[in-house]
Amino acid sequence: MEGQNRIHNFVDERGQSDRTVSITDYQAIYLANLLTRRLPANDIDKLTASLQDAQVDLTPHQVEAALFAFKSPLSKGAILADEVGLGKTIEAGIILSQHWSEHKRRLLVICPANLRKQWAGELQEKFFLPSVIMESKSFNEAVENGCFNPFDTENIVICSLQFAKTKAAYIKRTAWDLVIVDEAHRLRNVYKPQNRIANVIKESIEARKKILMTATPLQNSILELYGLVSIIDDYVFGDLRSFKSQFGHNLTEKDYMELRRRLQPVCKRTLRRQVLEYIKYTKRIAIVEEFFPSENEQKLYDMVTDYLSKPRLYALPNSQRQLMTLILRKLLASSTYAIYGTICSLIVRLQAMLDRNEAASIGDNDIVNEYADDNDEWVDAEEVETYEAEELHPADIEGIRKEIKELETFRNLAGKIKKNSKAEHLFVALDKGFEQLRNLGAAPKALIFTESRRTQEFLYELLEERGYKGRVVRFNGTNSDKESTAIYRAWMDKHKGTTKITGSPTADRRAAIVDYFRYEATIMIATEAAAEGINLQFCSLIVNYDMPWNPQRIEQRIGRCHRYGQKFDVVVINFLNKGNAADVRVYELLDQKFQLFNGVFGASDEVLGSIGSGVDFEKRIAQIYNECRTTVEIEQAFDALQAELQEQISEKMLKARSALLENFDESVKEKLRDNLTQSRQNLDQFEKRLWMLTKHALRQDAVFDEERFAFTLRANGNVYTLSKEGENEVERPYRIGCLLAKEVLAQYLAPLQESACVEFDYTRTEGHTKLLEDLVGQSGVMRVEKVSIDSFEQEDHLVVACRTESGDWVYPEIAEKMLMLPACLLSPAHIEEDVAVCLSDRVEEMNQEILSSSSDRNNRFFDEEMEKLDSWADDMKLALEREILDLDQEIKLRKSEARKISRLEEKVKVQRAIKELERKRIEKRQNLYAAQDDIDEKKELLLSRIEKMLQQKTQQTELFTIKWKIV
Repeated sequence: MEGQNRIHNFVDERGQSDRTVSITDYQAIYLANLLTRRLPANDIDKLTASLQDAQVDLTPHQVEAALFAFKSPLSKGAILADEVGLGKTIEAGIILSQHWSEHKRRLLVICPANLRKQWAGELQEKFFLPSVIMESKSFNEAVENGCFNPFDTENIVICSLQFAKTKAAYIKRTAWDLVIVDEAHRLRNVYKPQNRIANVIKESIEARKKILMTATPLQNSILELYGLVSIIDDYVFGDLRSFKSQFGHNLTEKDYMELRRRLQPVCKRTLRRQVLEYIKYTKRIAIVEEFFPSENEQKLYDMVTDYLSKPRLYALPNSQRQLMTLILRKLLASSTYAIYGTICSLIVRLQAMLDRNEAASIGDNDIVNEYADDNDEWVDAEEVETYEAEELHPADIEGIRKEIKELETFRNLAGKIKKNSKAEHLFVALDKGFEQLRNLGAAPKALIFTESRRTQEFLYELLEERGYKGRVVRFNGTNSDKESTAIYRAWMDKHKGTTKITGSPTADRRAAIVDYFRYEATIMIATEAAAEGINLQFCSLIVNYDMPWNPQRIEQRIGRCHRYGQKFDVVVINFLNKGNAADVRVYELLDQKFQLFNGVFGASDEVLGSIGSGVDFEKRIAQIYNECRTTVEIEQAFDALQAELQEQISEKMLKARSALLENFDESVKEKLRDNLTQSRQNLDQFEKRLWMLTKHALRQDAVFDEERFAFTLRANGNVYTLSKEGENEVERPYRIGCLLAKEVLAQYLAPLQESACVEFDYTRTEGHTKLLEDLVGQSGVMRVEKVSIDSFEQEDHLVVACRTESGDWVYPEIAEKMLMLPACLLSPAHIEEDVAVCLSDRVEEMNQEILSSSSDRNNRFFDEEMEKLDSWADDMKLALEREILDLDQEIKLRKSEARKISRLEEKVKVQRAIKELERKRIEKRQNLYAAQDDIDEKKELLLSRIEKMLQQKTQQTELFTIKWKIV
């Protein structure tokens, strides 16, 4: 009766002569079910709902990567390996959005600790997805409040790699729909049993579908590829032994092609040079700002260097000696202001030790926190070991007193230095940079990077005093200074009540400061906190005031400005201390070997990938600074490091990566373009359908602005817009995933049992469709059914059976276009029994075509899975057979050697060894038979699993049957 009431109320209220209503309830039911249907994994339409939710401009390779990740319901996941800057996070966001829209909401993102906030911000700002960062404090609080498993939440969970390791038991027992691992190359050595963190994480997510994201899936060894692939699926290759025997060394072109064939179903990679057709990259222009330290600055440098080389330092705990030595060196190179403050902290620390008469514990140490905002790669906060403070011996007390006096000498000298040579050259460098920007026609904006918050304060005050007052803003890990807080409060007032405010104070502070830099300030002074997670394409001048030794961190810095969307060439200014031989050689490596500062792309991922995370490389440089005193020693050490790099960045290794991971050709490019065109067309259609449905549902509750695709609710004055370009502070984005849209859809998902006569008005439609035009003046009947299939995956299809009064069947795609025409209800209708039977037969015929197509697709998935398992079985058998063959050859060799031995004692000894080898051979043969049984058992398990999935369950629901006429 509900359906009947809906129709009769509508007819009564609107009247038969009122033809102003765009569509009818029947069309609304069709649209609601069309917009919410579940689609097969490899259908490009599948992504449309999540693309409509996304606040991003998509590129072809991103659409392709998302489709790749979904391509088979039997797949256990994929490795997305695009080069830096091509939007792997966007690809992951599309995939997460799609899962979210399908109500698969057990979603986990595991990433390096310093990327957690970036992930949360991107998911919220670009995909409107809620997330929670899980860390020790929030986890423990949840447990204390009675939560059995804090990971079991309706938000996307984001946690660090280290945290995932420590909470592996909880992760394992959570039924994740999808797990994403960012910077997954950090787990590449999972094939080594001693790599504890990688193995624990692998085991905890083994049963779940996974996406691994890394720009550098192959760095130093092909075994690393084996490791990453094994995290996705242990059956792509055999075990490590069989992989080594096939692909471990001396690969031929045939081997490369076979390995590439095996990788293609699980690994997708796009390079920057392959997307130049639709992503326009600007160039990098490098400027070196050279300076020489003053006499006192050099003296301070030498004194602190000697101090740091001592075998015992009370101020630096042994467990953090390496990190803190690095920090002090970096502060020394940054500014005397920075090193002065840190020396004062060390003196206070040592004095406290004397006062308490005990050694300092790690918990007392805040030097690391003073340095910068991102040290998690050197020492993870969740891994730091603590120890109890110890009582000091008399010799220690005397040593501490001497160390305090030494540090006081450094402090006094640093305090005397009022002018920093490097800081004076900053104004020269900025003049050069801004002149270059004027020549390019770019906005006068400069992003200055320093590795010290103290230097950040020093430069802020200096710039404010000398020509840039009111035009400088700071960006760091807290942004808690007075000026930044004022900027944040003003931003919050300005955007009060809008969707720009996320509710996360950290994210909103960052957004406020970036906006202030964009619209008000000329200069942003940033610590490493700005090197990831913010996009500053509106700025095209980067100043590396302090130069990191890790090339990947430099690339990340430059990537804030030199990225997709940048309209101008990017000027990169680097400071170089010409009085320091080690600094000169470091810059030489970064510029010439890594090619960071010039050209279109900067450092290639092949080159950056050769040094892993970059931390080991950074530690090697730190070691040179610590151990080498003379220019000769420094030159020799850097020559040795460069030779090592030469081997790592060898043509052979680069060629191997290229051969295995790059699978682009012209036909693939065409497919990419077609996919993007198709997805954009689908998106346009999707939004048009949502707009039509919303206008119908809210016709009495809202005022609609057709030109701007916006509407205002009468009840509360809230303004919603479908257009991404049109959004502003007072407009809310209207997306399929928002609460209001869900309410609209929910109204029209149920079938209408009562039939009616619907009049479609072809004269009021835009454009012309010949076959539809031919139907003008005719009438007929139409039935729409929803067919749901539950097999390998869940999918819904809308079947439209439509025929004319004269008995001719109308093509389904033409009938679907008919349902998009403006229409009105004329009267209730009765469907004759013979007509109803005819429609049922037609629907059943179309259903069988759908079921057959679904079955064919599942057959392809099954064949791919069986081919993979057959290859795995061959790998396992081949490895065992090769081991037996090797033993055969060794036995033959030993027997040959035994015949040449004359002494009986030695003969007996050799024969014993031969017997032992023969025993091993028998054992291996037995193992081979057992392994074959094991392999057959695993294949049987897969077959059983797939047989269960093959049991197609179908459900047919008649949504409505109508009589129609077209005028």
